[in-house]
Amino acid sequence: MPKIVVDVMPKAELLDPQGKAVAGALSRLGNEHFSGVRVGKRFELTVDGPVDDAVLASVREIADELLSNSVIEDVVNITVVDEAGAHSASAASGALA
Repeated sequence: MPKIVVDVMPKAELLDPQGKAVAGALSRLGNEHFSGVRVGKRFELTVDGPVDDAVLASVREIADELLSNSVIEDVVNITVVDEAGAHSASAASGALA
């Protein structure tokens, strides 16, 4: 069965305390190669049947209304992954339509 992966991140203009904590930990552990870290959320929705335009439209609506808080987060990516793990389609944006 295919899966649809939805990635949600804090809005770029907002402080990310979790990301700041991870960045500090990386630095303390001697990993000086990174200038910043942002922590987001990933949702995997398993689809019964084929993924068509109607299913993708439904996922976009679910992502905007349920999976993210539009005041502080952006849905940054929606990707369809087939049973073999191949990415068969994706849409990326700061705010998906």
